Amino acid sequence: MRDPRPTQTPRRRAHAVAGCVFAAVALTASAAWGQEPNLDLDPRFLARLLDFNKLVTAAVIVVSAVIGSRLSSAALDSFGERFTARRLLLKKVASLTRFLIYLAAALVILLGVIRPERETLLALSATLAVTIGLALKDLTSSIIAGVIILVDSPFQVGDRVQYDDTYGEVVEIGLRTVKINTLDDNLVSIPNNKFLTDAVASSNAGNLDMMVVMDFHVGVTSDHELARQLVFEATATSRYAFLKKPITVTVEDVSVEGIYATRIRSRFYVADTRYELDVRSDVASRVKRAFHDHDVNPPHMLETGLRIVPEAS
Repeated sequence: MRDPRPTQTPRRRAHAVAGCVFAAVALTASAAWGQEPNLDLDPRFLARLLDFNKLVTAAVIVVSAVIGSRLSSAALDSFGERFTARRLLLKKVASLTRFLIYLAAALVILLGVIRPERETLLALSATLAVTIGLALKDLTSSIIAGVIILVDSPFQVGDRVQYDDTYGEVVEIGLRTVKINTLDDNLVSIPNNKFLTDAVASSNAGNLDMMVVMDFHVGVTSDHELARQLVFEATATSRYAFLKKPITVTVEDVSVEGIYATRIRSRFYVADTRYELDVRSDVASRVKRAFHDHDVNPPHMLETGLRIVPEAS
């Protein structure tokens, strides 16, 4: 199978190596300049920074890191194809291995090749700490938001929630994200701080049972009382319905895609939130069967006014 990852040309690899070396040198120089504003940047100082042997050594380290990263990724991918049960775990290990290799290469170049003075290293550490702090700003706000969610409890693990276009069961409230398992079995991760500013709806609010709303449409000339009774019976006889709470069936005339119809809306409770899809399927099947047996017609059969007229021969 062809590797879908984009390949790098030799020219791009050379540019990447040169960029890494230049970035390391520039960062060290900027840190040194920031530490000692009155530093006399004479040719000897530049010569120490731009020493040819150091540049070559740094380039060799970067190239070795790239080769080592690719070899380790290829080996782990090969193991993943052989042991499919561990394939996703091995992909995580491959990503972590690449990160550690590049981090080790950067440290070797900085501490082993460039070897800045103590004052320069302290200035560089302070700059790096500020940069990391700015990068972790959103992470910090998400962690604080996660603590607020756990204390305030607008929802909890096991609740069915609606956030924006995402609806499903909350499976984890972590330090950074809330994980929601949708009804299509997709795991969606949403940053915690989103729930402090945006609206989120909880269908069961910590209870095991949950209200379910289902709509059925029949023709406006159909017997709506019979249709209402059939919907009620289909709901009440479902084994997933929670009969300790009331079942409400309402009737209303509506327009659906330009077609007038009578909407029969059933509001009831399911015994367990995990049976939401099961109860919807069960009640819908019962209602369709009952409508068919009692000749309760859907809207498009009576209200469209369309008739099939044979063409003249």
